[in-house]
Amino acid sequence: MNKRSKDLRRRQRIERTKLEILRCAAEAFRQRGVSATTMEEIARRLRMTKGNLYYYFRSKEEILYFCQDYSLDLLLARLEDIRQSGGPPDEQLHRLIREQVGIILDELNASAMHADFHLLSPRRLRKIIEKRDRYEQGVREIIREGMERGIFREGDPKLMAFAILGAINWTVRWFSPQGPRSAQEIGEVFADYLVRGLKVHEPGTAQ
Repeated sequence: MNKRSKDLRRRQRIERTKLEILRCAAEAFRQRGVSATTMEEIARRLRMTKGNLYYYFRSKEEILYFCQDYSLDLLLARLEDIRQSGGPPDEQLHRLIREQVGIILDELNASAMHADFHLLSPRRLRKIIEKRDRYEQGVREIIREGMERGIFREGDPKLMAFAILGAINWTVRWFSPQGPRSAQEIGEVFADYLVRGLKVHEPGTAQ
């Protein structure tokens, strides 16, 4: 194996370990809150030394940042895929809602990332807000397109997007992986209800 291949495998191994740390930390944040979770506890849950944990992340704030950044990158990638695939706005929004629920409940173990922006440094906070705003803008564009095509009822796309995203983000507060419904099932139900609430109903159809 040449040096380039060894370096690639080493980088891949580091990235896998970092993702494992993020998943474990996110679960701890969900259970105890970010403020109450220490680096010692994260290391203990991972069965690694505190020094080893600091090799990958310099602080709890850095872990929190990368948890949020990782989730937002996934959301933006899904948004881009859905927009490029085309299709009616209601179908795009349905798919996006379903996938967003899956990401925030499954990818990082239902961590309450969205409520802890204020714990980040100003520089990192700006980066997270920029990505969050890009995603919110994408949701508004889908809603606006649906209105223009007569699929969604008239209204304020910004307020509608906030209502949808607020409902989705709140799921991290009550979701339990051991509960009766999986993240995928919850995503499907939310997508059905939220999209149906925006649609124009033909006379004589059920509301």
